[in-house]
Amino acid sequence: MTSNADGTRTMTDAPGLLTDFLSFSLADARPVADRAGGECAHGVRYQWLGAGLLQFEPEAKPVASVVVSAGVHGDETAPIELVSRMVADIACGALPLACRLLVVLGNIGAMRAACRYLDDDLNRLFCGAHARLHGGSEKARAATLEAATARFFAQAAPADAAPRWHIDMHTAIRASVFEQFALLPHTGRAPADAMLEWLARARIAAILLHTAAGTTYTQFTAQTYEAMACTLELGKVRPFGQNDLSHFDAADRAVRSLVANVASGSATPMPRVFTVVDQITKRTDAFELALASDVPNFTVLAKGQEVARDGDYRYIVTRGDERIVFPNPSVKPGLRAGLIVVETTAETLARTPRGS
Repeated sequence: MTSNADGTRTMTDAPGLLTDFLSFSLADARPVADRAGGECAHGVRYQWLGAGLLQFEPEAKPVASVVVSAGVHGDETAPIELVSRMVADIACGALPLACRLLVVLGNIGAMRAACRYLDDDLNRLFCGAHARLHGGSEKARAATLEAATARFFAQAAPADAAPRWHIDMHTAIRASVFEQFALLPHTGRAPADAMLEWLARARIAAILLHTAAGTTYTQFTAQTYEAMACTLELGKVRPFGQNDLSHFDAADRAVRSLVANVASGSATPMPRVFTVVDQITKRTDAFELALASDVPNFTVLAKGQEVARDGDYRYIVTRGDERIVFPNPSVKPGLRAGLIVVETTAETLARTPRGS
C-alpha cells in the first residue's frame, strides 16, 4: 500500500477491495487505477466507484436493480459487517448474483470515529436537503451518495420492466417491543405486495408506514427512482467486532435471496403494520422528553400522558392506542425527537391503493 498526496492510500493488493470491503473502506484506501474494476467469480463484473461504493453486474441479463446500504449511521455496525461479508461471498462465487447491485457503506467518517455522525445526521440530508447546509462532513457525503445512486438507476431498466429495490440496514439506539422492524417511506400508496412478502421472509415483526415525505435515503430512492425501499432496524447498536451476526440470519438470508433471485424462508405471519400519526419535533434546547431514557420503541402510551414539552409546546396523548418510536431528546433543534404511531387495521391497509 502506498500513500497519496490527498491522504488516501492506494492498495497494491487489489483483491482486498472485495475480500474485506469494510477494512478497505475504513483504511481510506483506493485500488490502483487498473484494478478499480474487473471480473470475479461466475463472470460477475465489479467496479469501485469511490469510498464505500461498489457496483456489481451479473454475467446473465439482470432480473432487477438493487441497492443495499448500511452504515448511514456510523455506529450501527452489524449491518456493515453483513454487507462486507456479502461482497466477499459474491466475489468468490459463494453467493450467486442475478441482479445489478450497488453496495453502499454510508458514513465512513463516522464509522472510523465510532459515532452516529460527525456534524449532521446523514439520514436527514437526502432529497436535496444537504444543499441547505453550509458545510460539514455529511453534506458532501449525502451529495456523493445521491449522485452514485442516480447513476446506478439511470443505467437500469424502467421500473415497470425490472424491479428496483433499496434495502437500507440499520440498528437502533434503544431496545424495542418489536426488536426487528421496518420503516417504509411515504409514496402515497400502500406497500407493494412483493415488499410485504419479502419483509415477512426476513422475519420482520413490524412495519412502520410514514404518512409524509421525509429526507431519508430510502425516501430519496422511492420517490425519485420508484424503488421498493425500506429501512430495516435489526437490533441494538454495538461496536465493530462485538456483534453476534447469527442474530441477523433471517434478514441476511432475505437480502442474499433478493440479490440471487432465489426463494428464501418458509411462510411466516405478516408483520404487524403501524402508521405514523404525529411527530414530536425538538424546537429549542429547552426541549424535555417526559419518558425514561431507556423506554423501548413501540411502547404504548397512556391516554392523557404528557410525553414532551418545549416552551409553550406540549405533546399530550389523546388516544388510547398511541405508541412512541425513536424517542431521542439529544437531536439538534429542528429535528425529529420521536414518532407517534398507531396500529393499522388490515381493512385500512386493503383500502389503500397498492404499490407496484
